[in-house]
Amino acid sequence: MSSIHILSDRVANQIAAGEVIERPVAVVKELVENSLDAGATRIEVEFRNGGKSYIRIEDNGKGMSPDESLLCLERHATSKIREAADLNEVCSFGFRGEALPSIASVSKFTLRTRSKDWEHGTEILINGGKMIEKKDCGMPVGTVIEVAHLFNSVPARRKFLKTDPTETAHITYNCRLFAVAHPNVAFRVLENGRTVFQSPACENLRDRIAEIWGRNLADDLIPVDVSDPKTGFRLRGLTAKPGVGRSTRRELVTLVNRRPVDSRTLSLAVLDAYHGRIQKGRYPPAFLFLEIQPQEVDVNVHPAKREVRFRDDGAIRRFVLNAVTETLAASRADDIAQAVTPIALATEAKVETPGSPAAKVIVREKPDITILPSPSAPICPAVTTATPTAATPSAATPTATPTVAIRTAPQAVASTPDVSPAPATDKTTPGWRLINVLKKRYALFDTPRGLVMLHLRHADQRVRFERISKEFKNDKGTSQRLLIPHPIEFEPLASAALKSQLKQLNAQGFQVEEFGRNFYRIEAVPTWLSPEQAESFIRDLVDLIRQRGGMRKPNALDSDAIARLAVEGSYRRSDSLTDQAVEQLAKDLLSCDTPHTSPFGRPTFSEVSWNEWERRFGSD
Repeated sequence: MSSIHILSDRVANQIAAGEVIERPVAVVKELVENSLDAGATRIEVEFRNGGKSYIRIEDNGKGMSPDESLLCLERHATSKIREAADLNEVCSFGFRGEALPSIASVSKFTLRTRSKDWEHGTEILINGGKMIEKKDCGMPVGTVIEVAHLFNSVPARRKFLKTDPTETAHITYNCRLFAVAHPNVAFRVLENGRTVFQSPACENLRDRIAEIWGRNLADDLIPVDVSDPKTGFRLRGLTAKPGVGRSTRRELVTLVNRRPVDSRTLSLAVLDAYHGRIQKGRYPPAFLFLEIQPQEVDVNVHPAKREVRFRDDGAIRRFVLNAVTETLAASRADDIAQAVTPIALATEAKVETPGSPAAKVIVREKPDITILPSPSAPICPAVTTATPTAATPSAATPTATPTVAIRTAPQAVASTPDVSPAPATDKTTPGWRLINVLKKRYALFDTPRGLVMLHLRHADQRVRFERISKEFKNDKGTSQRLLIPHPIEFEPLASAALKSQLKQLNAQGFQVEEFGRNFYRIEAVPTWLSPEQAESFIRDLVDLIRQRGGMRKPNALDSDAIARLAVEGSYRRSDSLTDQAVEQLAKDLLSCDTPHTSPFGRPTFSEVSWNEWERRFGSD
């Protein structure tokens, strides 16, 4: 065993880089945080090849003097803290003093900076941790940092980087988070010389979200602003309307003192507030800013400062849960009030009664409230043919029979068969006679073999699953074109996943076309999918593609994707089925390839034979 010795500063910096700089996005994160701490109002991020070959961060912050520019490259050099006690009140983003020397030790590093007190700037060039050159340069007030050939001096670390599109998506997503966290700062992000997104300083958070995440998402959000004078907590931002959900947490963004963080405490509090308000298994999009005293949170528990630890998790969770719950309740009350308002359109009405003077009733609408379409409303109408009775049902008409070809909402299988009914096969068991429907959940049948209890929801799931599966596996699925194409925007990672499988998706009856960077347009959907489900289905499908690493063959996603869709529109206890529809459901179930279980393996029916009844009661 070799003797103990002290590592050189260069090796120590390269080891520290492994804690702080895991991949190119970590470089961008550290440098953008320094720009924000410097008071920048304009930040430009440029990178090439996923940040592996080149990264440039330019800002108009206060800059540094020549002496400070040299000092900032030393380990543990920082202007954010002086004593250990300062860690209890950290108000800045970067404060450890390891980012710049760590980055410079594993790249070709160029720093140009100038403060307002100097007529010229300072340029420093470092390669692999070695000082190459220091000189004066002309430049405006601010700082420009260029990082080239990241991890070239540490090949073992470079080989663990992902593909260029993956690294690009991580950088873009991280820049979006910073842009949302700081609407008052202008951001511009360029990849390989092309602008990925550009957003000037915005007056409010909704405008920034609309520019970066899309207007559709921004319109589905409601404002949150709740504070607790006793604790000093404040929660503000935007959160989803009830019923609006996503299949992943990517758009559930939480920030603590404007720092984007991954916090299980905050995420679970938000999810609990939406319990019963969105479909199970989905996540509400939200952009929530939690403001608390710095001493109430520890931001130094993770080397890259991605996680935080609260002094009182329970108090934080209760506050966030109550704040979001109260906001959703108030939003619901406003919707009800707005729904009632059109009944009295006149602002003044006179009410007269015999023998009494005219009484004046003044009706005032609530100001500054915008009523948006319900998220459950159809995205756009489909161009298709249907009988007049199916297209315009009366409000008093009971649930339609299984001959309806086009549906307007995912409801019971009796009123919403997505494709033509499956032909009867020899699997059909004759002689099933419906006795009664129990608790809107079960159906009891008298059969030649015994009594059968049918689970309506599980049976509906199996029927829908197999019908859609057969259509989805066709070489060319039948389509219904949308009257108005529906635009849909993805974040970069999801966009890359969709683009890689777009040809296979369009072969199944979809027509989704790319018409901009990370923007697509839905022009047609399969006949088994209602138009109002198109966007959510494609988003869920893209998330499944990302989880599986891509589709190896066109039918690789059948089992999970179609089962999920079958559940989404399957029979609920609140639906009403006619006796004829229940009998048709039983007949369709017995025509399935696997009639005994739902797509999730749950039983669809249970049978007690007549022999079993005789055994229980005893034969006469």
